[in-house]
Amino acid sequence: MATIGVLIETEAGKIKETNFGVLTAARGQGDDTIVALIMDGSAEGAKDALAKYGANQVVQVSVDGADLGASPDLKARVLAAAIEKYSLDALLGLASAQGRDIFARLAALMDLPLASDCIAVDVATRTVRKSHFSGKTFATVKLSGPVMLCAMRPNAIDAVEAPVDACVETFAAPVQDPGRVKVVAVKKEASDNVDLTEAGVIVTGGRPIASADNYKILAECARLLGGAIGASRAAVDAGFAPHAMQVGQTGKTVSPRLYIGCGLSGSVQHFAGMKTSKVIVAINTDKDAPIFEKCDYGIVGNLFEVVPVLTEVLKEKL
Repeated sequence: MATIGVLIETEAGKIKETNFGVLTAARGQGDDTIVALIMDGSAEGAKDALAKYGANQVVQVSVDGADLGASPDLKARVLAAAIEKYSLDALLGLASAQGRDIFARLAALMDLPLASDCIAVDVATRTVRKSHFSGKTFATVKLSGPVMLCAMRPNAIDAVEAPVDACVETFAAPVQDPGRVKVVAVKKEASDNVDLTEAGVIVTGGRPIASADNYKILAECARLLGGAIGASRAAVDAGFAPHAMQVGQTGKTVSPRLYIGCGLSGSVQHFAGMKTSKVIVAINTDKDAPIFEKCDYGIVGNLFEVVPVLTEVLKEKL
């Protein structure tokens, strides 16, 4: 049996649903002890939700006399202390912007191997599964360090409930802020769009979208599906969408339940960023577009005709 920690991320005080997939991955065959670590938010308030997905212990992590949110280096030191305190064999988390930053600092601090953007993990064999060469192949990588550090691709693992009785603890880490970095402000774009890496459904537009204003067509469809809108690199380079919306090798890597590509050719670079989507739907006027060789369902048609029809059907059904 192993003791596996899971770093729980929150957004506006709420647990990100993608954490539940990480908990599912951490559980493995169900014989291990799962310790959920919360640095932002309330452990007591998160107890029931986390226990539903197998967390045996929910730990409120803090440090006396310091603001964890102002120092990523301090967060790394706190996690290092938690690994020692709870004798963790592995620590998993989300390969989000925050997760990648903290896990990299933690790996450097503890001189441990780190695997990021993983789509599967097996603590028993100390292996992870990752995509390589622009998504053309997958590799199984074995980590040899005393503690496994794994940042999991959001939505790569389907969340499966496995209710357990959980206890809540507090842990004040006996560490000090090194003072090298201080976060003084966080500025986010004013947008109602769901974070692409967290979205369960993504509707993406390519160059044929033709203008920024035309993304409203995709936005309405995405809203009805409870999803987000994305863009190809060609659309971003043309000025139709900001880089924050870009999906692909030089954009964001996503793994939604449903990915609807509108006017996408299906380039290797774009496919690398959404290859692990559960279901891929392609809409393109070119029947020979490479995307049709990679999708689960294909529609040969104009996105300006197909998407509005799909939207109207969704309005009737939902």
